[in-house]
Amino acid sequence: MKLGDFSVHYLNGGITNIDGGAMFGVVPRALWTRKYEVNDKNQIPLPTHPILIQTGDKNVIIDTGIGFGKLTDKERRNFGAEYESHINDDLEALDMTIKDIDYVLMTHMHFDHAAGLTDNKGHAVFENAIHIIQQDEWHEFQSPNLRSKSTYWAKNNGDFQQKLLLFDEAMEVLPGIHIMHTGGHSFGHSIITIESKGEKAIHMGDIFPTIAHRNPLWVTAYDDYPMQSIREKERLIPNYILNDYWFLYYHDVNCFAVKFDKQSMTEIETFISRN
Repeated sequence: MKLGDFSVHYLNGGITNIDGGAMFGVVPRALWTRKYEVNDKNQIPLPTHPILIQTGDKNVIIDTGIGFGKLTDKERRNFGAEYESHINDDLEALDMTIKDIDYVLMTHMHFDHAAGLTDNKGHAVFENAIHIIQQDEWHEFQSPNLRSKSTYWAKNNGDFQQKLLLFDEAMEVLPGIHIMHTGGHSFGHSIITIESKGEKAIHMGDIFPTIAHRNPLWVTAYDDYPMQSIREKERLIPNYILNDYWFLYYHDVNCFAVKFDKQSMTEIETFISRN
């Protein structure tokens, strides 16, 4: 899609199938199954598709997919991984390679977003890129607790630390691209806004992982601080809708980008589907 002078694409970072109850938390199954497809194992399809922003001068990627060859057989089975990352192929179709990525922005460091940071030897996949991570998220990743160690994987660490930039509350990555701390899904979870020539988009990461999570109360069981997710959704989503933002998705199986109707605030006005 075009966003002013920017081009914004999604890249194939792999797909998982996760328990629907975990993805919708306390929301009754009878409600969420009206909003999102589910299989006979109660699993829902969740792509892990990074977002590529081409400004004309720089190339920025948001999150990194599940990588290639990073998951064990047990992990592939447990997370219902249908296939792993094909980022290289998608970049090639755009006449690019992983060496052309200048910035990697991490919404958070859970495995389904961070496994694509490194190869099996711990080397940075995006070797020329500056990696930007919220500082609390980085510290949690380095020293996970009893709950978070199941998703902050040591094997996703590596020599990308040599080009690591941490921030506290917010920072401007490039003109028109900002990353901001929200917390909620994880302690250091962050969101990214994109703006060019008056056209705007927001990626709210995993506090708004799919279109079905539009209701502020619909948060995942994976959220470490669910009330913070609810507060941020309640505060931010109406503002972005009223200010004509596209909402970009990493996990939604059907839609890459959506605009919501300003009157109803919940109905979809227009969308860009996954191919």
